[in-house]
Order: sequence, then structure tokens, then C-alpha cells
Amino acid sequence: MSDRGYGGIFGAFPYAFRASDSLLFRLYALVSALAALFVAVLVAVGVVVLLGNTASFSGGSITLSRAFYVVVGLLVVGPIVAPTLFVARRHRRGWSAEGDRYDLSLALTGFVFLVSLYVGLVISIPPDPRYQVSDPGPLLSTLYALPSIWGLVPPLAAAGVIYLTHRALR
Repeated sequence: MSDRGYGGIFGAFPYAFRASDSLLFRLYALVSALAALFVAVLVAVGVVVLLGNTASFSGGSITLSRAFYVVVGLLVVGPIVAPTLFVARRHRRGWSAEGDRYDLSLALTGFVFLVSLYVGLVISIPPDPRYQVSDPGPLLSTLYALPSIWGLVPPLAAAGVIYLTHRALR
């Protein structure tokens, strides 16, 4: 496959999609592009709302909170797009072989990261909406019982798994 059409992060998605033989990875490339776009729009809207709500304030912790939105957005989008970028780089450099498990493994870890984002969000739901659920079930009850800060653990662990999988299979 030629490097034609590979123009940075935006070109990496169609390139990786075309270069991979794994159907699961191709599905992940589509899902991850949509998820990254969704998170980017969500963060952009959040920054705009924050700017609108704090326009009369100047400097200090308000500026820090604006920057924090962007940093959190990058920390979420980074692991979403990482498997696709890793696969695109591997194929572009010709390190991929037929029957290679790399694409499939990174697609699986990417999907695990997306699920871990959801689990992390469920853990970090504020207490008031938690109690509006009539019968949460045993899994949801367990997740609700965890302290909100533990909502960081599943995404961080899943991001680590993406990186370790990349390192182990490259």
C-alpha cells in the first residue's frame, strides 16, 4: 500500500482502514473516528460554555479550569485514536505481515478503552442521579458504591493495556 493519502492524523484513519485486513480493526477505525469526533465536539462545547459563564472573570483559577477542559479532552481522545495511529504507522512502514495479530489486538484494546470510559463515567456519577434509579442491579450497585475518584481507574488501566499491547506485539 502506498503512502498516498496519508496526511497526518486525519489521513491515518482512512489509510489504516484500507491497509488492515482485520474486519474488527476496520470497525474500530470507524467507531474510534466517530467517538473522537464526539469527544472533541463535547470538549469544544464545554469550553465555549465555560468561557460564556466566566467571561467577566479574569485570570487565576478560571484560566486553569479552561485549560483543564482541553487537557482532559486530549487525555480522552489520545487513547481513542492511538490504536488507529499505531496500525497506520505499522502498515506505512511495512512492518505488518499477513495473518498478523497486531491489528486485531489493538482493535480489541481500543474497544476495551471505549467500554472503560463508560464504566468510569458510571462510577463518577454524582450521588443525586444515582438514587433516581429504582433497581440498579448488582453490577451497577457495586459501581455506585465505589468512590467517584475511582472512575479514573478503568480508563487509565485500559490506556495502559493499549500501550502494553502495542509494545508487546510490535
